[in-house]
Amino acid sequence: MFLDEVSITVRAGDGGDGAATFRREAHVPRGGPDGGDGGRGGSVYLVVDAGETMLRDYRHKHHFRADSGGRGEGSKRHGKAGRDLHLKVPPGQVDLSAEDLARYERERTHLQALLRTFSDTPPTTLVMLEPARGRRSSGFGLQRFFNDQLRSRHNGLDIAAPVGTPVVAASAGRVIDIGEYFFNGRMVVLDHGLGLLSLYAHLNSIDVAFADAVHGGRQIGTVGATGRATGPHLHFSVYLNAVAVDPTLFIVESQK
Repeated sequence: MFLDEVSITVRAGDGGDGAATFRREAHVPRGGPDGGDGGRGGSVYLVVDAGETMLRDYRHKHHFRADSGGRGEGSKRHGKAGRDLHLKVPPGQVDLSAEDLARYERERTHLQALLRTFSDTPPTTLVMLEPARGRRSSGFGLQRFFNDQLRSRHNGLDIAAPVGTPVVAASAGRVIDIGEYFFNGRMVVLDHGLGLLSLYAHLNSIDVAFADAVHGGRQIGTVGATGRATGPHLHFSVYLNAVAVDPTLFIVESQK
């Protein structure tokens, strides 16, 4: 059986837990905290292998995860780093075609201009709701490699949830973009004021229109797997003056 297209789910390893330990003042000079950091989680690499001609290795197995980092210990002993995961793919499965690359470049130019949006009205709050109920499957800043090259770092928070799960506005704002993008799929971008924006990608449906004013908690769409996605999830990004920042800095209480 010839396979030239498969859907797989990959996940980088979680970082290990740090250790909270203390020296005893009575027995150790300069006593105090001496816990070691947790080890880094393993990264996932897609590696082009000229010896591969099809995606047969992924016919039956669709979920892959790198090793998690080890736990830190006392005496400032750091946890062991998780092993990286290398997935082999045939040539032609990683790089975009000329047509797809041209589309991506047009969309990237549009998005870069959009993210520079700055409105004078200040945000109603800097506290954001978690935009969907589900499992946080990928965090901000994780490295993504293709053919042993660092292509990008993850610029948002992924929340895994079934298709159709409601997606709500993280806080009050105005819809400044809706559309269907090559990588991000169906997407909504909200302007919260003074350069603070939020982005919701891979949506199955969009329930708002361009220029709509929305309040925090209003449904703006549903979770999907549109665009380049390995499974149904919401990709949620927050931007401040066109720079991606960790969404969890704003989310202080889950909707769960």
